[in-house]
Amino acid sequence: MTPSEAILTLLAERAAAATICPSEAARRLAGPGGEWRVQMDAVHAAADDLAALGDVTLSWKGRPMQKRRGPYRIARR
Repeated sequence: MTPSEAILTLLAERAAAATICPSEAARRLAGPGGEWRVQMDAVHAAADDLAALGDVTLSWKGRPMQKRRGPYRIARR
């Protein structure tokens, strides 16, 4: 599974308006007991790519983000 697939799979498993934390995708990639933190750079890059393609939106505390920085959430577009 790629980081993009992990993000999109998690979003598909949630309600339409739900968001996910990037660390959830990293944990999915790492597997049970895996080192999920090493996956974070790849997840951040995938979130950037998916946002640029218009497949997802990024936000923090309900406010849309044009560009990822600091903490953020990922949602379906």
